[in-house]
Amino acid sequence: LVEEDDPWYAAFQKALDHRRAPLTDPRVLYQGEPGAYAEEAAVRFFGETADRAHVTHWEDIFEALREGRADYGVVPIENSSTGAINQVYDLLGKYGAYVVGEQTVRVSHCLMAPQGARLEDLRDIYSHEQGLLQCADYLRGHPGWTGHPVLNTAAAAKFVAEQGDGTKAAIGSRRAAELYGLKVLAEGINSNQTNVTRFVVVSPALELRPGRDKISAVFTLAHKSGTLHRILTVFAVAGLNMMKLESRPIDGKSWEYRFFVDFTGDVTAPGMDGVLRELSQASETFRVLGNYKGSAEPS
Repeated sequence: LVEEDDPWYAAFQKALDHRRAPLTDPRVLYQGEPGAYAEEAAVRFFGETADRAHVTHWEDIFEALREGRADYGVVPIENSSTGAINQVYDLLGKYGAYVVGEQTVRVSHCLMAPQGARLEDLRDIYSHEQGLLQCADYLRGHPGWTGHPVLNTAAAAKFVAEQGDGTKAAIGSRRAAELYGLKVLAEGINSNQTNVTRFVVVSPALELRPGRDKISAVFTLAHKSGTLHRILTVFAVAGLNMMKLESRPIDGKSWEYRFFVDFTGDVTAPGMDGVLRELSQASETFRVLGNYKGSAEPS
């Protein structure tokens, strides 16, 4: 009866019944080269000795999870300076992966170049587009430099090291500079000195880890007046602390949106099943993405 009345809530109950325990010795994927901030997030969450590998694109991670070639992926979802990373939200909606954890990493960008390079000789600066954007104020102070976006900050460091050209530099982490033997010409060049990136740990199966206090969900609404107000009322009446609400366009449906929401809670807490079912019934589609422990701000 539940499945007939509310298939989305029934699907969540099925995922809950078939949840897996956190894996030991997992295979972990991140996007970028060694030295990327995503690798740092993976190391902080899983430990330095974790079996980790890197891929070229974020979508490669989701495909590997779906095909059983990896156990977890670590992807960035939000930056305190530049906001949501929309492509990752779209991939969460597309692949049906679950969020089982999160890790915040403080971003402190360095300007790095081959040994012997000087600031006055630089002409071309390489980094991920977010890195260039986060250091825009610093770069504007050097009008003779040209920024070049690449796949990630560590790839920029690797490229500059391989080129060995004193006119080329990269923006990335100090760890990347050390890994690729580059000289740090300037540190902390990002405009926002409290710049933090939030990474999420994604999995092909739901997990409920100890200390979970945050729920993520995605929903769509009927394209008519009052539907968003109705679901927001559910949160208000239940006394749920909504931490984030993000909307993304739905492919093939002009002016219709998929909503991603984060709120505090534990799906196994008394009364939460009723709240989740009410949220599901107020939505056109509804899926719990995960219930996990929120990461504290990095010191």
